[in-house]
Amino acid sequence: MDAIGQALVVVFVLGLLGATLYWLRAQGIARFGGKGIGMGRGGARRMQTIERLALGPQHSLHLVNVSGRVLLIAVSPGGCAVLDGEIRLEGGQVAK
Repeated sequence: MDAIGQALVVVFVLGLLGATLYWLRAQGIARFGGKGIGMGRGGARRMQTIERLALGPQHSLHLVNVSGRVLLIAVSPGGCAVLDGEIRLEGGQVAK
């Protein structure tokens, strides 16, 4: 009898978890199938890493495309900084 009670509790908890996930999806809070955070409308990515350059063990430069805008970001143990300046991509075109 004790094993049946434990099985019923497990089934109840799993059902409660499933109902909560269903409600979160209906509210638009939880997304599945590759349409999570960082995805635009229709599942298109708005942020993309173009290149990463390690300058040392704890310092690096990241070239990132965010919604069509190219950013150069410096990363160090002290934090991150967006570097200003004109960024030229391959072919000589100027990044926005």
